[in-house]
Amino acid sequence: MNVSWQQAENGLISACSYVPSAELCGPWDELVTHAEGNAFMHPAALLAAAETGFAKIHVLIAWDEAVEPHCPVGFWALREGRNLLASPAFLEAIPYNYAFTSNAVVDRARTDEVVAAFFELIRRDPRLPKVIRLQSFEADPVVYPAMLRQLEGRGQYRELVRVERAFVDSGAGIKKSGSTRKKLRQDWNRLSATGRVEIVNGRTPAETRAAFETFLALEAASWKGKQGTALLCNAGDARFARQLIGDFAALDLASVALLHVDGVAIAAQVLIFSGRRAYTWKTAFDAAFAGFSPGALLISKITEELLESGQVDTIDSCSSADGIMSQLWTGRRTMVDTLIDVRARNPLAFAMKVAEHQGYQKFRHVRGRIWHAVRRPRKGT
Repeated sequence: MNVSWQQAENGLISACSYVPSAELCGPWDELVTHAEGNAFMHPAALLAAAETGFAKIHVLIAWDEAVEPHCPVGFWALREGRNLLASPAFLEAIPYNYAFTSNAVVDRARTDEVVAAFFELIRRDPRLPKVIRLQSFEADPVVYPAMLRQLEGRGQYRELVRVERAFVDSGAGIKKSGSTRKKLRQDWNRLSATGRVEIVNGRTPAETRAAFETFLALEAASWKGKQGTALLCNAGDARFARQLIGDFAALDLASVALLHVDGVAIAAQVLIFSGRRAYTWKTAFDAAFAGFSPGALLISKITEELLESGQVDTIDSCSSADGIMSQLWTGRRTMVDTLIDVRARNPLAFAMKVAEHQGYQKFRHVRGRIWHAVRRPRKGT
């Protein structure tokens, strides 16, 4: 393995920093046999980001040294980011753009020791920024509280945002009735009257890569393409996404579900997998069929198919609580954006850092609204 810096020890738990490599698949595969994974931190995804120059990523792995060979008990990928070119670098727990969950993968029986080892490594390594931004981090009852505990007297934090994300599991979470469900049944019947309707979700690598190209074309032809936010609008984004999905497909960790009418795809849902959890990563549909709600129809059908297959227990929407999944699913998970400084430094300096991040996020929001207003097609064009 490519160790990038020294160990930070906490009792019998040590942590090391690595660069993304295929060699990290070994400890990852061992860890996720007894810890809940995070698809966005799979070594294949991190390697795709590194090889395409998409992000500069540091991979932290915690090891239990009480056993031989040493056993992995924690895995966390962070990238270096800056708000502005002249501003200091910080660590982002979202390891690359288009990742939607920044949860560290931790053996729950060793949570406090693992988190302590991670933070101590960041404190000691002069090449790692000391400020961390947790973005889209699940405020679960174990790891997130452990992080806050480990900062007491040794660091600082400020929770910036708390939002609800839609999810569904095999036990509950699918709305069985209501106006949305009724409308979808009507839309399915009306669409079926126009031709032969079917859901196709091939799982071979070749099928997934071909279906992903269909998704890319649908997305580029949609409003995202017109506004310049589709993956194909940026060569670097498209290159990374193709490698990500292609490499995941080779590991049976991705598929692209397509809604066909007479053999022609009118909607696509990109899915990625980690253990028994699926993620509805990205979706696109043909605007000519917008009156039939093709995107909602597809996600509704594929949700039922995945849960009934017995191979998936939970589906993460990767979207905010106001997305289409929130109309179909009743489950919610709380996600937080939190700024952390692992040092117990001057509170005023940290308050200034918080203000910088808040100001930059407001700037990005305003810039995005202006950009969309400028790019929005005029009526009649």
